[in-house]
Amino acid sequence: MSIFWIVISGALAATAQPAAVTNQVRQTNTVTAPDPNDPVEQEYQKLIEDDDETQAEVDKWIKDNNEFALKGAGAKPEDLNRRIKEKFAPIRKRYEDFVQRHPNHPRARVAYASFLGDMNDEEAAQVQLEKALELDPKNPAVYNNLANIYGHDGPTKKAFEYYAKAIELNPFESVYYHNFGTTVYLFRKDAREYYGITEQQVFDKALELYAKAMKLDPTNFPLASDVAQTYYGIKPTRTDDALKAWTNALAIANDEVEREGVYLHFARHKLHAERFDEARAHLKAVTNEMYTDLKKRLARNIEEQEKEAKQKKSPVPENSAPKK
Repeated sequence: MSIFWIVISGALAATAQPAAVTNQVRQTNTVTAPDPNDPVEQEYQKLIEDDDETQAEVDKWIKDNNEFALKGAGAKPEDLNRRIKEKFAPIRKRYEDFVQRHPNHPRARVAYASFLGDMNDEEAAQVQLEKALELDPKNPAVYNNLANIYGHDGPTKKAFEYYAKAIELNPFESVYYHNFGTTVYLFRKDAREYYGITEQQVFDKALELYAKAMKLDPTNFPLASDVAQTYYGIKPTRTDDALKAWTNALAIANDEVEREGVYLHFARHKLHAERFDEARAHLKAVTNEMYTDLKKRLARNIEEQEKEAKQKKSPVPENSAPKK
């Protein structure tokens, strides 16, 4: 589930940091498959299906409204939020009713917690996850989802512990490595203290975790973008590595909007490296209206920084007189 509470997004938002950790997982590590003829299982599956359908519908609302907003239309965020909340209210009520009648159903607890997390009710989600952990202590999804909460609200070092436990229980889930890498990257001070490593080693650890996530899910464009965006925060700058990461993202972009977004990132990195002509070439390939303002801003920055770079290379002598 991936509902992000509504914010009308600007072009190429969040280019300097990877996405916040929000990846909830519903899967479990059950030894025996549930009986599909069990009435409780059938009710549970129907609830999950209806939840997913509602999530998909709301996702479309958000996408459509963002497109309208870029054209100067669209609903107000508060109005759309209210509509979303009303849409999800029956699903929440059904989850509440189900766990009351079936309190020892760990998968329902995990699913309900994931739903609550998407509703930004992390306190209630944590209650459900802790109960699920009591019922199913070897469920990697529970450790991942609790780690997400600890990453948001603390203690951060417990998030490191729980992500590692999730990976120990299931080393083949890309999301666990993705979340773990993002948390290590965002909370570098905690990571340095917890692992006894330097900041550069923290960056390397985050990138290693991302690499494992990409190996397990090589066509995931949002993941590839997170990996590439990480390089904006790494000092000293690793320009070549950043460009390689964005080249990888470009190769798996799903549409022209995503591809042109990558071109803008190429331009930013080439600008930083004072490769001005290359930066202009990347901007020239961007034609989508949603990127117009950012494209203009980058073009202006290229001109200004190129001018400054030329002045540094050929400074005008302070006492030189103008030619007659």
